[in-house]
Amino acid sequence: MKASDLFVKALEKEGVKYIFGIPGEENLDFLDSIRASSIKLVITRHEQAAGFMAATYGRLTGEVGVCLSTLGPGATNLVTAAAYAQLGAMPMLMITGQKPIKTSKQGQFQIVDIVDMMRPLTKYTKQIVDGNNIPSRVREAFRLAKEERPGAVHLELPEDVAAENTEEALFTESFVRRPIAEELAVKRAVKLLEKAHTPLLLIGAGANRKLTSKSLKRFVDKFEIPFVTTQMGKGVIDERHPLYLGNASLSDKDFVHCALDRADLIINVGHDVVEKPPFFMHHGGIKVIHINFLSASVDPVYFPQVEVVGDIANSIDQIMGGLTRQAHWSFDQVMEIKAELDKHLLVGIDDDRFPVIPQRLVTEVRKAMPSDGVIALDNGIYKIWFARNYPAHEANTVLLDNALASMGAGLPSAMCARLVDPKRKVMAICGDGGFMMNSQELETAVRMKLNMSILILRDDAYGMIKWKQKGMGFEEFGLDYGNPDFVMYAESYGAIGHRVKSINELAPTIEKSLSQEGVHLIDVPVDYSENDRVLNKELNERTCSFRE
Repeated sequence: MKASDLFVKALEKEGVKYIFGIPGEENLDFLDSIRASSIKLVITRHEQAAGFMAATYGRLTGEVGVCLSTLGPGATNLVTAAAYAQLGAMPMLMITGQKPIKTSKQGQFQIVDIVDMMRPLTKYTKQIVDGNNIPSRVREAFRLAKEERPGAVHLELPEDVAAENTEEALFTESFVRRPIAEELAVKRAVKLLEKAHTPLLLIGAGANRKLTSKSLKRFVDKFEIPFVTTQMGKGVIDERHPLYLGNASLSDKDFVHCALDRADLIINVGHDVVEKPPFFMHHGGIKVIHINFLSASVDPVYFPQVEVVGDIANSIDQIMGGLTRQAHWSFDQVMEIKAELDKHLLVGIDDDRFPVIPQRLVTEVRKAMPSDGVIALDNGIYKIWFARNYPAHEANTVLLDNALASMGAGLPSAMCARLVDPKRKVMAICGDGGFMMNSQELETAVRMKLNMSILILRDDAYGMIKWKQKGMGFEEFGLDYGNPDFVMYAESYGAIGHRVKSINELAPTIEKSLSQEGVHLIDVPVDYSENDRVLNKELNERTCSFRE
């Protein structure tokens, strides 16, 4: 059969349901092969958005999301998405086209060495030089993309190779089980826990897996050890749990870090060094048990005393089997800090100021979203407010990026979340800056008939950088801009636009957008002055009663 047909059949065998992207003339054989397959091609308006969608597919399903581009400028547009998937540990395959490699009549027109370009951004990148290599290359790409730690892989399919004939057979997926932790490491972890006075559990990005979530919930319930989450660990355990201490969304000195400072042992589950450090280690200070699929990456602020390396869920279960609850464990101080934080988070939730302040905004979104509803956050200062103030009820219902922290990912991520599970309510939450970086995908969402909401938090500036600029003592400069009429902009694509003009309109408009069919865009003016009053205060001084 034709090599491009073999490639698509290999993708089908791997369980691929969607390919997101923009084909070019170098992909025409491949495109024709998709046409005759069971795979649905989702055409986007920019390759970056296709990559964000593919990465989010991997994040939500654990399977490999696939995106497609042509050569040259199409492939270079995937670079940000490649880094997004690689740093965020999302399994994703990028397929790019290329000019014929055996005979060329166009010189170097549009030619960029995409394989070399992708090498530092991926786990695996190869040019396919022979159609007979397709089955092995595809199998290896999928294996590596899903293997812990998951990430991005890339295959380049030149135009002339795609048109070749081949008789190669497809590879069968091998049966693989993740290794389990070594028994001695588990015993050492148990001993540290038994000796500790105030152990705390910290849940990071690597723990955001279904089986891990169940094991950690059993662990917390059995031993009654309080827990903290990182931004990308939100929802692993329902954050309405009475032992949830909060989210490590600020770098230091806030309530959560005040609680962490009271601990003498941290059980750090799924720690990923690409996230901002959720705490800082000091020699002679707090001890750490590192539980993860991979060993720790040691640096000046992270050097765990015990590493339990293997399947996380299994490691937790092994520790549970050898551990008994200790009578000398004491959590009085950290629970008092939790009470202070809970009280602190109530400030502003019913504030009637307009433009709306972040606390009220987050509250209204949480009220409107069901427990399994998904919010997909773009990148901006509001991300910190949602990480702190929005309790996640289930894993992967708060999609935020605390790894690459790229702007422009919120809308495509929400679109993919809706595609993966059409029964769930989905809302993209974007700043006006991040939204405009991929706003053209409104057309894609409308064309796909996705029922979803897009909440635009408008402050007419790159607000997070403006806040940092002011906080670091610089004069305001270079960060303000104008915006289109977002309601008219939405309607020009066939979406439904809403403009919130008063605080009393906020909740009804959000609820309306979630209850009706179609793509709904909501323009909400936001007042970020609370950044100075709340966040700066916590960054510059200890806010809980237990001060050093």
